[in-house]
Amino acid sequence: MKSVSSLLLFVIGLCLVLGGFAYDLAFAGIPYQDPTPAMSADYARHAQIASVIRWAGVAGILLAGAVAGIRFFVRK
Repeated sequence: MKSVSSLLLFVIGLCLVLGGFAYDLAFAGIPYQDPTPAMSADYARHAQIASVIRWAGVAGILLAGAVAGIRFFVRK
């Protein structure tokens, strides 16, 4: 059961990273060439949301690695 928690954290983190990229492509996408101020604000908001989702996934992956590493050294 203990090894499953690290794997589960890693999978959740990976899903969040991929979800953040998908959100970025779907809602923020490529910046507009000559946007209005409203379009720029909307793009910036969606890009920031996608960035937070991706960083949450990276944090989950790092946490899974730290838990697995600590568990490895404690067992030895």
